[in-house]
Amino acid sequence: MTDKMRAAWFAEFGPAADVLNIGELDKPSAGPGQVLVRLHTSGVNPSDVKKRAGSFPDLLDNGPVIPNSDGAGIIEAVGDGVSGSRIGERVWIYQAQFGRSFGTAAEYVAVDSARAARLPAKTDFDIGACLGIPVMTAHRCVFADGGVDGQTILITGGAGRVGYYAIQWASQAGARVIATASNQVDSEACKSAGADSVVDHRDTRFAQSVLDATDGKPVDRIIDVEFGANLATSIEVIRIGGTIATYSSTIDPRPRLPFFEMMYKDVVVRFVIVYSMPESAKQIAIADIERALEQNLLQHRIAKRLPLDMIAESNELIEQGKIRGCAVLTID
Repeated sequence: MTDKMRAAWFAEFGPAADVLNIGELDKPSAGPGQVLVRLHTSGVNPSDVKKRAGSFPDLLDNGPVIPNSDGAGIIEAVGDGVSGSRIGERVWIYQAQFGRSFGTAAEYVAVDSARAARLPAKTDFDIGACLGIPVMTAHRCVFADGGVDGQTILITGGAGRVGYYAIQWASQAGARVIATASNQVDSEACKSAGADSVVDHRDTRFAQSVLDATDGKPVDRIIDVEFGANLATSIEVIRIGGTIATYSSTIDPRPRLPFFEMMYKDVVVRFVIVYSMPESAKQIAIADIERALEQNLLQHRIAKRLPLDMIAESNELIEQGKIRGCAVLTID
């Protein structure tokens, strides 16, 4: 048995085509509390791309990094403290490349057993690679502040990676969902996911369009992909005591908060990132994801499948912002 594996890595920050390498690295082994997973797929998320570009300046302090947090495969070995019954189990991986150098863009990954969740037999490995950041983020945004049955929720970027799943979680839990999209294809995707109404966030009457869709009633919650850019609209359409759950603010990464407007509306702002979710929230999300997969309750959008050798191209697709669904690298 070889002690090498095929992998992608970067040893410096910069453009994907310049810094991402493909070759052989040492195959990891399962340490205490870990499982060794033979990966079939690896998910490429915006956070992975930003790390490679240098968003975490100290990321390379301990040497080269194998990118990507999400993936799916089969457990091949277990470390001390992990039941041998897990060997052969199909799993999806999340949070692989966080606080360490070794992600899922490789033939193998050794991760904490808790980061390898069971993948139902009928669920493709492609889908498994989309569950970590997109689906867990969406779950946290929808449910972190209690049940949503009977509430009205505005979900911006509803055709995006997170928004698409947020629509499904919210609508299936009994919420009325107003989604945003800027073209007919994305609008139809939002509706197929369960949105009751879709408005154009590029419309100069964005806020009024939202209120028109709710018959003038303010929304209970907002799940926002562009916190800074949408803040003025959010304050206008949210009810007193409402919650904004946000996971991105790319257009305006350092927004200025209109303190008094937000204070008088008693607005709660929740910032969501999978890495920092409480472990209890992660386990609740995993349980709900497994149930949803078993019952075939979730729709998925795989926008692009590429071989591991084309990881640079996958990064460029994410950076260009032209794909709405998940980008997946195939490793086998």
